[in-house]
Amino acid sequence: MSATALPPELRDAYAHAGQGQVFAFWPELDDAARRALLAQAAEIDLAEIARLARTHLAGGTGAAVDLTDLEPAPYAALPEHGGDAAAWARATAAGEAALRAGRVAAFTVAGGQGTRLGYDGPKGTFPVTPVRRKPLFQVFAEKLFAAGRRYGRPLHWFIMTSHANHEATEAFFAEHRHFGLDAGRVHFFRQGRMPAVDFAGRILLEARGTIAMSPDGHGGSLRALHRNGALDLMRGEGIDTISYFQVDNPLVRCVDPAFLGWHLGQRADMSAKMVPKAYPEEKLGHFCRQRGRTVVIEYSDLPLPMQRELDPGTGRLRYLAGSIAIHVLDREFVRRMAGGAGSAPALPFHRADKKIAMLDGAGCPVRPDRPNGVKFEMFVFDAMPFAERPAIIETRRADDFSPVKNAEGVDSPRTAREDQLRQFARWLRAAGVRIDTDASGLPAAAIEIAPLFGTDEESFAESWARCSPKPAVEDGLYLG
Repeated sequence: MSATALPPELRDAYAHAGQGQVFAFWPELDDAARRALLAQAAEIDLAEIARLARTHLAGGTGAAVDLTDLEPAPYAALPEHGGDAAAWARATAAGEAALRAGRVAAFTVAGGQGTRLGYDGPKGTFPVTPVRRKPLFQVFAEKLFAAGRRYGRPLHWFIMTSHANHEATEAFFAEHRHFGLDAGRVHFFRQGRMPAVDFAGRILLEARGTIAMSPDGHGGSLRALHRNGALDLMRGEGIDTISYFQVDNPLVRCVDPAFLGWHLGQRADMSAKMVPKAYPEEKLGHFCRQRGRTVVIEYSDLPLPMQRELDPGTGRLRYLAGSIAIHVLDREFVRRMAGGAGSAPALPFHRADKKIAMLDGAGCPVRPDRPNGVKFEMFVFDAMPFAERPAIIETRRADDFSPVKNAEGVDSPRTAREDQLRQFARWLRAAGVRIDTDASGLPAAAIEIAPLFGTDEESFAESWARCSPKPAVEDGLYLG
């Protein structure tokens, strides 16, 4: 007989909430299964589930997207597109000062698996560079190591994993000795989860002792930072500025001085980078203004005629500013959004109807062929309307954005590899090196420039100037 008992207060709370089915098979479970089920049940905020059932399930699908009074959001254009070069220089200087003062931490959302890439493991362990096949985590680690060396202050790096990949991620870093970083400055914590429910709001069981749980979305990263003590650790270390990026983008500048400086100069709560949309239907969210607040409207929510609308003054798309999930966040703003400053969490949940493998009331497995339930998730960009003085700045797609999302086609390992090669070739040409490329800038030779040699055109040029003799490029090159 199992020794673990069902605590009466937990049983009563679930029964009172109309969720007693969670423990329907309790008598049949062994001790280990009971402990696991209790741990899952303890994660769930029953009042939150009841509220979501009322707002998102009772006769509707949640709040419809409001498009009234919508207009494009202003942004700081790059100097080559008419932006103020002096303002960009001031922002860069301010960001560098913040890095030298130790005010900045990096934060990577890394809960995903490589399933869509046909890869078995955490996405951050996926090999992505063109010559050495370095994994994404190593690319970021080397960029952060290089920034710490350049500005004289090693950075703290916070990595949000998931329940599915936490142990594997920690083991990967341990195996590689944290890629040269101080292990005491690399912090792992798990993303929060939410239970799946049926269309009546009843929590679903995946197995007799397992609740159907799923991650709470990248917006849940703000709650996770608070709940896992990361914000308190930052406060103790004098860190007030968080550089946020997702794990799938090898080109991302993990800590970009100009971006940090724009954010700090505007005394912003939250800031974002944008790229001009390549074409109207590109699957990027749109930065907009609505009644004095900055909002992000998903591509699926903005009607196609609006996506195709042109600005009469420039002839470019009117809704041009595309969101690429690169942000800077004020630490205490994150705490407020996470409900850690005496207020309820402000980020809204979104409903997603899904096909959810589950047990029926008799304990028989159900494998649905159509959506039979709902998962709830939050999006980090939904914090933008709550942010005071948000800074949105333009970035070059070729410098900052080439995600690895799909096994083939757009945003795939091939396109990310080619974009890295184009970047390295541009840096070499800017330094005066002759290198053959095709019309798109793709070099024939396999080239890789490690972040420890250069993280941008300027730092690369400095390292290249010190090389004597200069290495040949024609047959391929690795600089590390």
